[in-house]
Amino acid sequence: MTDSIDVSRVVSASREIAANAERIFDLIADPAQQPRWDGNENLDQAPDGQRVRSVGAVFTMTITNGGQVRENHIVEFEEGRRIAWLPSEPGKDSPGHLWRWELEPVGDNRTRVTHTYDWSNLTDEKRLPRARATTSDKLLASIDRLAALAESE
Repeated sequence: MTDSIDVSRVVSASREIAANAERIFDLIADPAQQPRWDGNENLDQAPDGQRVRSVGAVFTMTITNGGQVRENHIVEFEEGRRIAWLPSEPGKDSPGHLWRWELEPVGDNRTRVTHTYDWSNLTDEKRLPRARATTSDKLLASIDRLAALAESE
């Protein structure tokens, strides 16, 4: 299969959550919370105390695949509204895939959440099968789990 067959290398999902943007954003921007809502079931754990506050920050995460550590480099950040990161192996350049979260308040205690996986710049051929397997359904699963947490806490 050649890359030209791929319909899109940018996949996203959206839905409204019955919680305010600040509450939802806190669950996303604190890496220690991410394994609680990860719909890809790829995240194992992250050390406490890594709450993201700006572009240029880096947080580490252990993934479920063999306990490998990933550094996640924040490339977009607006408190309560947008966060995006490029994962990489420690000390290496990112292979070119980006995870983005965008939050838009739509009323009292309601927020539209959009989760995007952009692998349009992915250069590591070994990662292409996993990238192709990251579908909008998996992104929506993360949003659904995030909603369950945000709406209950």
